[in-house]
Amino acid sequence: MIYVVEKGDTLEYISEENGVPVWKIIYDNQLDLPDRLVPGQALLLLKEGEKGYEGEGLRIGGYAYPFIEPEILTQAFPALQELLVFSYGFTFEGDLVAPLQDDLWLVEESWKRGAEPLLVLTPFSGGAFNNQLIKVLTENDEIQKKVIDQLYRTVEDKGYAGVNIDFEYILPENRVRFAQFVGRVRKRMSAGGYRTSVALAPKVSDTQKGLLVEGLDYYLLGESADFVFLMTYEWGYTYGPPMAVAPADKVRQVLEYAVTRIPEEKLVMGIPNYGYDWTLPYERGLTRARTIGNVEAVRIAAENGAEIRYARIAQSPWFTYMAAGQSHEVWFEDPRSITVKLDLAREYGLSGIGYWNLMRPFRANWLLLGSGTEK
Repeated sequence: MIYVVEKGDTLEYISEENGVPVWKIIYDNQLDLPDRLVPGQALLLLKEGEKGYEGEGLRIGGYAYPFIEPEILTQAFPALQELLVFSYGFTFEGDLVAPLQDDLWLVEESWKRGAEPLLVLTPFSGGAFNNQLIKVLTENDEIQKKVIDQLYRTVEDKGYAGVNIDFEYILPENRVRFAQFVGRVRKRMSAGGYRTSVALAPKVSDTQKGLLVEGLDYYLLGESADFVFLMTYEWGYTYGPPMAVAPADKVRQVLEYAVTRIPEEKLVMGIPNYGYDWTLPYERGLTRARTIGNVEAVRIAAENGAEIRYARIAQSPWFTYMAAGQSHEVWFEDPRSITVKLDLAREYGLSGIGYWNLMRPFRANWLLLGSGTEK
């Protein structure tokens, strides 16, 4: 199913050797520059009428903003059982804040396509996570009740299947209260037949330090929610040094810890649908990587005559190139790295996988997954 391009390969040669039409290789892999294959590039090869099967047995979901391009969403839907609509917020007074764009079309389209829509709740303020909002919410029972009541009414009125709580930078002193809040949301949602999941930053021990993890109690949150979404990505990030976004060895460490605190049947492993392009040399505090799509990464490599390499430990593709006198390093995902992550999810007996996010095209990924588990 996956063919790694070698120097001198042509689409005609690959087509003849594997019995897959040239047009289909181009379409399935979204090759913007089909006359410039990249050495080291991983191509998904599916014959006419053939389906991918890598998603079998896993519940597959992904986050999307209401302004997602319908065509990109259409590519993903055949593989999805869950769509997480990003996002609702709330004020310091406990009033729910709807997304700027209409979310109802996503709810309706999800049900139409056989996927269950979840309302995502975030403590966003000024475009960023605000732990003071979390503090007020978790410490004030009256505001908490107000938010939960409005959440329930919105889920009921708009036809959502439940709620996903995505809070980040929770203060250590709100660790227990946050888990209690998740439990209260679940209790209220369960009464109406709705689901509650919670998204957690990646963690490898109870005593791990850091702004993202000290406010998270994996055990308590596993007890409080129906499902737990592990954000197993962002090791390579905008302001950090060049590296894989979701290195397989780092993801494994998180899973090793998570299954000791949370029942594996509740766990969902996050997968990034994006990569980063860093300028070199990297300078901490100054360098800012550019977020790119996985299809875009291959196009950049083709345009600049780069050769894609594959990191053995991180199990991720990467390459370097020169443009306008500036050296660059790019890390992204391809069918090989996605397959490794799916194998990890199965190895640890997880219930499913979820993508952050669906906003960029990656047709080969969705074709690789196939139709996923029964809906």
